[in-house]
Amino acid sequence: MSALRDLLALDGFAWQWMLLAIPLPWFVHVLMPSRSGNQAALRVPWDERLHRIANAGALAAKPRGFPWLMFLAWCLLCIAAARPQQLGPAIAPPQVGRDLMLAVDLSASMGEEDMALGGRVVDRLTAAKAVLADFLDRRVGDRVGLVVFGERAYALTPLTLDRDSVREQLGSSVVGMAGRATAIGDAIALSTKRLQKQPVDQRVLILLTDGVNTAGTLDPQKAAQIARDNGVRIHAIAFGGDGGALSVFGFQLPMSGDAVDEAGLQRIATLTGGRFFRARDTDALAGIYAEIDKLEPIERQGRAVRPKVERYPLPLGWALAIGMLALLLRRRG
Repeated sequence: MSALRDLLALDGFAWQWMLLAIPLPWFVHVLMPSRSGNQAALRVPWDERLHRIANAGALAAKPRGFPWLMFLAWCLLCIAAARPQQLGPAIAPPQVGRDLMLAVDLSASMGEEDMALGGRVVDRLTAAKAVLADFLDRRVGDRVGLVVFGERAYALTPLTLDRDSVREQLGSSVVGMAGRATAIGDAIALSTKRLQKQPVDQRVLILLTDGVNTAGTLDPQKAAQIARDNGVRIHAIAFGGDGGALSVFGFQLPMSGDAVDEAGLQRIATLTGGRFFRARDTDALAGIYAEIDKLEPIERQGRAVRPKVERYPLPLGWALAIGMLALLLRRRG
């Protein structure tokens, strides 16, 4: 009964033109000439009597109600072929997430071992990889790309929904692979180029560095202006402690390194409408990426849609059942 109620509450047909075939059997019955003519090929004296006997036998053999059952089956078959449809319950799917570029510093200073991870001391790049891997796991729905930079900037992966490939490329990156200097401006410019064809309100760059701009052809502030003009929002993360330590005969000797350009990164973030973060250890870096998750949410409530549900199985089943019944009555007749 519920299926019948669904069929009676239709919202339309996908192929309405199939309903035009419903009166076709009736037109064939009316317009086609009868195969038994009035004129006989050979006249014999007893012709009239034979003709009456033949007509009486045909009428007696004709099963009552058979054409109407077949016509009803044909009507139901045409209705099924027209694909009756009904609107289902409203569904509000999430909209597409962000187009997110990750720019990761691979300069020599990222090899300093001043980070703790799982109870052991690791270098900055290893700590950053661990935090970024967890961040990628939470960005379901985003298209993510990866840019690494040192003396020059390189795009390792384009914007893609395949976050596993981004994680794999990030995992295979090593310190010094792009050079030992730091080209922050070139990294921003390359990331902006990769994002400029995407929707304006979804262009996001997360820049991770532990130094100052010491290489490249483009000044970081100029690159930030280009990013702003192209609608790219930059979240800048200054990463690293106060310098590493070298163990010599059991004594810890501090290692000198370039200080992070916090003021410059803050100006870049402010200019593009993003946020500046300072992370001195792994826990702080993980908290920053959790904060970025809140700043750049993935799922937003989309416009509600009502999917169309196909209702042709019911009339098709009735057509087959009635057709079989008509054939059985014809056999009995």
